[in-house]
Amino acid sequence: MPMVARRLRDPDINPCLLESDASTSCMDENNYNRERCSTYFLKYKNCRKFWNSIMVQRRQNGVKPSMPTAAERDEILGAMGKMPY
Repeated sequence: MPMVARRLRDPDINPCLLESDASTSCMDENNYNRERCSTYFLKYKNCRKFWNSIMVQRRQNGVKPSMPTAAERDEILGAMGKMPY
């Protein structure tokens, strides 16, 4: 598997892996009709927006790494009580 594909499949790097997989499988199931999968696309977009804002905040505060690991993200989401996206 190429390095770029491996990085995109890494849950520590890609926080929206589940949303990405859900939108891809929706497209597969619905013969690539984008209109039927718009809710999945919106959820993925909101996920990316949320984690990007977290990443920007961490960079501004000097926290390394800028993207929280998968375990840290689970703690953040658990503290919120529900999915923010």
